[in-house]
Amino acid sequence: MMAFPRQYIQYEDIRIPGGVHTVESLNYASKEFETRDDDVFNVTYPKSGTTWLQEILSLIYSNGDPTPVKATYSWDRVPWIEQHSGRQHLENKPSPRLITTHLPFHLFPQSFSKTKAKVIYTIRNPKDVCVSLYYFSKIAQFMEYRDDFQDFVSLFLSKDIIFGRWFEHVKGWLTLKDSPNLLILSYEDMIKDLKSNVTKICKFLGKELDDAAINSVVEHSSFQAMKSNPMSNYSAVPNEIFNKDHGNFYRKGIAGDHKNHFTPAQEEEFERIYKECMKDINLSFTEN
Repeated sequence: MMAFPRQYIQYEDIRIPGGVHTVESLNYASKEFETRDDDVFNVTYPKSGTTWLQEILSLIYSNGDPTPVKATYSWDRVPWIEQHSGRQHLENKPSPRLITTHLPFHLFPQSFSKTKAKVIYTIRNPKDVCVSLYYFSKIAQFMEYRDDFQDFVSLFLSKDIIFGRWFEHVKGWLTLKDSPNLLILSYEDMIKDLKSNVTKICKFLGKELDDAAINSVVEHSSFQAMKSNPMSNYSAVPNEIFNKDHGNFYRKGIAGDHKNHFTPAQEEEFERIYKECMKDINLSFTEN
């Protein structure tokens, strides 16, 4: 089988996988897209809960009814603005539009600042992000793959990693932390108590769901529910893009898996770089 070409686009200061992205689609997302006041953006660094939020937002806007998440692919329900299909998905989509992106803040739609649109930004422990990206790169035929985990950690910490380094991505979005239009979520907190986080999201979006509806959102956005939902588990993606012989899109859905992968030396080096890059940022990642 011929592998999907692992080609990258250098856009501004970051590398982005080719194939599903083009310079034109990135220009559309960053410079041409017209943000509406009631747009809702699901923003993440890759492997930080993106698909999870797509499911949660879909269920919140269906008032807990699972029918839409079982009938339509997640990437059609909450499409990526920067992918080549972004324009056709979003231009004529009725409001409110639910939109996904991995773009760093400085490449986010320029029209956003003139609107009341809302952003939900989910942050995950970067060591777990690194592990998740490592396994994802085994199946994603558009990503650079390093068989040796130590080599992948080095790639993750370099400017060559897709969508730029985690540190700059998070710091860029945290410049908006005091904005009433930004909600910051913790992946680890969501694992610990999904219901309170769903309630928090509803309040942020001005969506009044009763307890039964909130319970339904929680039930149908659980790891097991999503893993078994063909509309959300990426089983429909062809092997030329996701080689499922090398693993599954859904792996563990836990916090703290880095402890099973990082050696003490890797842990120490990662912590040193983290403290250096994030010295003015106060984040904590609770794993149990």
